[in-house]
Amino acid sequence: MPHEASPNAAPFVEFSDVWLAYNDELLAQNQFAVEAINLKVRQGEFIAIVGPSGCGKSTFMKLTTGLKMPSMGRIRVDGQPVTGPLKISGMAFQAPSLLPWRTTLDNVLLPLEIVEPHRSLLKKNRKQYEERARGLLATVGLAGYEKKFPWELSGGMQQRASICRALIHEPKMLLLDEPFGALDAFTREELWCTLRDLHAAQKFNVILVTHDLRESVFLADTVYVMSKSPGRFIVQREIDLPRPRELDVTYTPEFTHIVQELRGHIGAIRGNTGKTGTAIHPSAGTAP
Repeated sequence: MPHEASPNAAPFVEFSDVWLAYNDELLAQNQFAVEAINLKVRQGEFIAIVGPSGCGKSTFMKLTTGLKMPSMGRIRVDGQPVTGPLKISGMAFQAPSLLPWRTTLDNVLLPLEIVEPHRSLLKKNRKQYEERARGLLATVGLAGYEKKFPWELSGGMQQRASICRALIHEPKMLLLDEPFGALDAFTREELWCTLRDLHAAQKFNVILVTHDLRESVFLADTVYVMSKSPGRFIVQREIDLPRPRELDVTYTPEFTHIVQELRGHIGAIRGNTGKTGTAIHPSAGTAP
C-alpha cells in the first residue's frame, strides 16, 4: 500500500473528467487522444499505467506534468491546479539521453542548472549539490563512476544515472516512461529493485508507463489499464502484495494470477473492434 497516506487526505494527483484533443481542428471533430480521465492518486502512491501501443499513456504523462493542457476538465497536483510545466516533478525515459560531453556527475547535476530555485543557488552551493549527486549515484550503485562519460557506461548504468538526474532536485513526483524497456531482463530486474528502494526511502509519488506487466505488478501500489485510442482508464487494480517485495515474489501463484488477470484485460482490448472502456472485470475494480 502507499506510504503513510491518510484515507481522508487530499489526493496528490487528481484528474477530473479530463479530455484532450491535440488541436482545435480535432477538437471540432470530437477526435480525442484521451477522454473522460478521472483519477485520484494518494500521497506517496506508486501507480503504473499499462495498455496497448498508441492508447495515450505518454499523453497522460504530459498532462500530469503540465506539458500538455487539457481541452476539457481539470488537473490538480499537490493541491494546485496545473497551468504549465511543473517544477516539482522529475522525468526519465526509455532513452537515458545523457549528454555525451558531460561526465556522469555533471549529467546528474544538469536539472539544477535549469530549475529554480536551484539555478540561482547552484554556483554558491555547488559543493552541497555535488554531495547530493554523489549520494544518489552511490545509492544506485554508481559510486566511483562520477567522472566517467556516458560512452564508458553500460546501458543499465546510463539509466541509473538518468534516474539520479530525475531525482537530483528532490521532486515530489517521479514520472517514468518505459524507463527499462531497452534493457536486458537481468538489468531490468536489478533496476526494479533500485527504484523500489528509492521509492521506499524517499516516499515520492511515482507514475510509471510500461508495457511490462510483471514490472507494473512488482513495483506499483495500483495498476491502471488504458483502452485503445481514445485512451481512458477502464481497469484499476490494487496490488495487494505485501511490501517490501523481493524478486522471489514474481514466481509466486499470487503474482502470476495478477499478471494473467491484467494480460486478459489487454487481450480483451486488442480483440475489441468496437468502442472500448465499458466492460470492467469485477475483481479489478473501476477507475475512480
